[in-house]
Amino acid sequence: MSQRATRILSLAAAFAAASLLWVAAPVAAAEDMDKLYAELADPDNAEWERTQADILREWSKSGSAAMDLLLKRGQQAMEAGDLVAAIEHLTALTDHAPDFAEGWNARATAYYLSGQFGPSLADIRRTLALNPHHFGALTGLGTILSESGEPNEAMEAYRAALALNPHQDNVRQALERLEQDAEGVEI
Repeated sequence: MSQRATRILSLAAAFAAASLLWVAAPVAAAEDMDKLYAELADPDNAEWERTQADILREWSKSGSAAMDLLLKRGQQAMEAGDLVAAIEHLTALTDHAPDFAEGWNARATAYYLSGQFGPSLADIRRTLALNPHHFGALTGLGTILSESGEPNEAMEAYRAALALNPHQDNVRQALERLEQDAEGVEI
């Protein structure tokens, strides 16, 4: 049996097993999420790490144990460096849960890591359409735009990410580098 066929069978078995275990995860109410977003956007929030963790935890809940398992498998494959398997798991996730923003964001990351900027950008757009508060997707957008030679657009994406989550030092540093480069260019 080919490696691809083995992966597909493994994916199908995992999906079938997870479907039998389906238990809807409680998803935070919109008001609760709005409160968390406001707390995270506060640059003086000393508890921002807890707030960010709460947001990320809520974003990872699809409402289906089967879909959550596909997300977990995709993330594990990415961590193991198996980007083909990650994209396969995450494509199954986006096919079966097209309104789950985190599935699109995770696949955008896998595409980015595999050097496929076009599909990554398409998935980032879908993520942001579903979840305009997704500071991680905005950061990814900024990174791709910066690497693609679009510094002005990258700065806009980084500024938007920082407006949502001003505690991202790596994003602030990337923005500062782009701003310094832009200041050094004569018009």
